[in-house]
Amino acid sequence: MKTYRFIDLFCGIGGFRLAMQGACAETGAVANCVFSSDIDIFAQRTYEANFGERPSGDITKVAADDVPEHDLLFAGFPCQPFSIIGQKKGFEDARGTLFFDVARIIAAKRPKAFVLENVKQLAGHDGGRTLQVIKDILIDLGYDLHIQILNALDYGLPQKRERVLIVGFRSPVPFQFPEKQAQYTPLTEILEPAPDQKYYLSTRIREKRQAAHQSERQPSIWHENKSGHIHSYPYSCALRAGASYNYLTVNGERRLTPREMLRLQGFPESFIIATPGMHIRKQAGNSVPVRMIQAVLGEVLQWIK
Repeated sequence: MKTYRFIDLFCGIGGFRLAMQGACAETGAVANCVFSSDIDIFAQRTYEANFGERPSGDITKVAADDVPEHDLLFAGFPCQPFSIIGQKKGFEDARGTLFFDVARIIAAKRPKAFVLENVKQLAGHDGGRTLQVIKDILIDLGYDLHIQILNALDYGLPQKRERVLIVGFRSPVPFQFPEKQAQYTPLTEILEPAPDQKYYLSTRIREKRQAAHQSERQPSIWHENKSGHIHSYPYSCALRAGASYNYLTVNGERRLTPREMLRLQGFPESFIIATPGMHIRKQAGNSVPVRMIQAVLGEVLQWIK
């Protein structure tokens, strides 16, 4: 059986790892994670509960020589510096410079391929110059790049979550991003029928929401944007780690539960919730959509010799 060694940088709670396991299972291959890293101790706890190993901490403190040899590198490097919700400082934000730690490991270890993920806004940040810097660095390292914005809604998940995917190969290949799927899982298969009362909005907030917006869709997820306008959809808008508790509500009545948030990201029912809800909410918001990444990795593995 073919075994693929991979490293999982900024691993969060393991979205990339689950996607790699799924992609390998489809081809009868073995996914072997040889190194993982995330600075968030609560994400580390969740990762360890599900995969049996605790990730290393701050990647800036990890020497490239201490990273094992690997075939593939995955990194959902921090998106806040480029996000429309954040202040979009890009490389001026300390977190934005963490891309350079990804680059130094790629330069030292020369994996056969890598997959990087970030918010859609990275593509247009600073008039496209930020992405161009990233592209120039990776091309200078000798990698053949393929870049596209994908939406989790097009890969079976009921969540409008648009992300930039940067796929690089050590040798040029005719890689193509996966085709879109026609349908996504309906909310009826995501939402819990009788969640705990603690997830329901107060009467005051609920009445204020319903006075501002009415929806004939049942079920629907209501989204309040930065301007305070409310819209409802038969899917969820993107989960966000730092959003207000009432940013997304089910039928304008209650918040999403931790399990529902994980389902929206494509995590299996067997996934262990090992930290309190306030942390899993952040973890789900920071994660990658598993099914979308799995579809991408399925195409990547076809070109790994």
